[in-house]
Amino acid sequence: MIHLYCGASKGKTTAAMGLALRAAGHGERVVIAQFLKSGNSGERKILAALPNVTLMPVPDAMKFTFRMTEEEKKEEGERQTRLLTDTLREGEKAKLVVLDELCAALNAGMAPLAPVLAFLDGHKETEVVITGRNPPQELVDRADYITEMVKRRHPFDQGLPARKGVEW
Repeated sequence: MIHLYCGASKGKTTAAMGLALRAAGHGERVVIAQFLKSGNSGERKILAALPNVTLMPVPDAMKFTFRMTEEEKKEEGERQTRLLTDTLREGEKAKLVVLDELCAALNAGMAPLAPVLAFLDGHKETEVVITGRNPPQELVDRADYITEMVKRRHPFDQGLPARKGVEW
């Protein structure tokens, strides 16, 4: 089945990683890719320690796309596309594939949608989780689960920056 965790609020990655932990706890093989993210999120440390979880590599640091030069965007787009290709290949052997913030990479034009759709259409036995804001209609149409995170209140709106261990 296809899970789509979308919306403008906190909780998309948290939900995806919770499902990954659940599957791993039952001995299932899990592959996780995080798009447009760096390696400093706390979930990576614990997930990397689990023997049946494959955590795809990410850079140590990552600029927000709006701060990238055109050359940096081009290079990052190439890296994101390679990450997607490698993840889908690795995901052929997994019970659960998590494509965290794939929607951001798709919306930024840094990853192609076609291989994702081909994987979803061709691997019906694989559970796939996709997170991010503004998912393409093609993903919405294919999703079995759609959970939209709606922000009612967030400390960021009062000037509190993202906190280690909570937002990252």
